[in-house]
Amino acid sequence: MFQRFRRTRLNTHLRSLVRETSVSTNDFIYPLFVRLGKGIKSEVASMPGVFQMSIDEILKECIELKKLGLYSIILFGIPDVKDSIGSDSLCEHGIIASAIRAIKKEHPEMFVVTDLCFCEYTDHGHCGIIDEETVNNDATLEISGQQAIIHAKAGVDMIAPSGMMDGIIETLREALDGAGYENLPIMAYSTKFASGYYGPFRDVAESTPSFGDRASYQMDPANRREAISESISDELQGADILMVKPVLAYLDIVREIKDNTSLPMAVYNVSGEYAMLKLAGAQDLIDYDRVVMETMISFKRAGADIIISYHAKEVAKMLQKQL
Repeated sequence: MFQRFRRTRLNTHLRSLVRETSVSTNDFIYPLFVRLGKGIKSEVASMPGVFQMSIDEILKECIELKKLGLYSIILFGIPDVKDSIGSDSLCEHGIIASAIRAIKKEHPEMFVVTDLCFCEYTDHGHCGIIDEETVNNDATLEISGQQAIIHAKAGVDMIAPSGMMDGIIETLREALDGAGYENLPIMAYSTKFASGYYGPFRDVAESTPSFGDRASYQMDPANRREAISESISDELQGADILMVKPVLAYLDIVREIKDNTSLPMAVYNVSGEYAMLKLAGAQDLIDYDRVVMETMISFKRAGADIIISYHAKEVAKMLQKQL
């Protein structure tokens, strides 16, 4: 006898009862881009609905996020002055440290994650100290530890190093533990691909490399086994959460890593993925809300516990309508 799968699909309530995967506001971390100044809220042309904001506008944004049930954010800093080593990120009065303190003062219930990297802060746009034509891995590790302590002192709730330096998790864990921050978690950008999906992010973060690319330190998109090894290595170094970035073209990697670790799994739904759906929706090529939600479900189904996404506010509004 063949199985009648339609028996559990014919009734709306029964479909809900047997649904295997769900999405909630608790799944999301919302990216925010902060810069110096006051009253600044500048929309990014390539990412409709995404803004560069001054700290006072970020504080207003947190009010809106809380109304939507979103309490987790990840901060990216855009300094006014950049140099070869990203000095603003190593300063206790730099843009990120200042933003953390302001948010934790006005909105202590917000869970603040910081992107720990140098590409937004360097005049060359690469993720660390340049040695001839590429990033010097070990020299960058040294100043990464300094950056982590700055974030910790400012009151950050979790650190997410995105530079893909070998040994970064061990370096940060030792630095944080040595400074008395042994309970501060690290979300590793453990498998971050050298992807073409990052284009619009470089507009909003003003971090386009002035020469070359990041293929010498980010993952080759063609390498599955190496991708899994990268994440397992970060787990062994002390990461608390693993991540795959981008996600849409790498759901197979998400699932394989999930099957090989017991750590929570995050995915970064990146700027290019966001921009594509925005453009398709604006041209009435897709049912935008439906495709966005279907995309989020695919991330959860593949094994994601956490979704970093520019769609988070839109998804929260969709979920409110369903109540």
